[in-house]
Amino acid sequence: MEDLLIRTWEQLLGRLEGPFWLRFVLQPLVAASIGVLIGLKDARAGRRTFVWTLVKDRLRRREVLREAWKDVTKVFAAAIIIDVIYQLWVLHWLHPLETLLVATMLAWVPYALVRSTTHWVTSFWLYRQTRSRTSAVARKSA
Repeated sequence: MEDLLIRTWEQLLGRLEGPFWLRFVLQPLVAASIGVLIGLKDARAGRRTFVWTLVKDRLRRREVLREAWKDVTKVFAAAIIIDVIYQLWVLHWLHPLETLLVATMLAWVPYALVRSTTHWVTSFWLYRQTRSRTSAVARKSA
């Protein structure tokens, strides 16, 4: 088991230097861009953050995951396809669990983190704007 973990770790690190290394920049950027757009939409609609909903709201968890899957499907699929090509070219073997791990790290993690962060920042900014408008109107009335 220990040999398997060491081999997996070495192969994962090897992906950073080998062919297709640029995907470790581009795919998270694409996933993060999608996260920004959806995070802005969530904040404007007054919804809870993505990660918070996954953790705390059992009733909406499945619905939110289904929506997120629609957002990230293409980036996730591209990450899988590129990793399979990499494995066949460089390793001459397929390791499906490594492929899923890489695809998750390149698509889901940046998407979830950026979507939630964008939502939080946008909500804070919208709250401050609303609060300053309310206080400006109160000052004019007085």
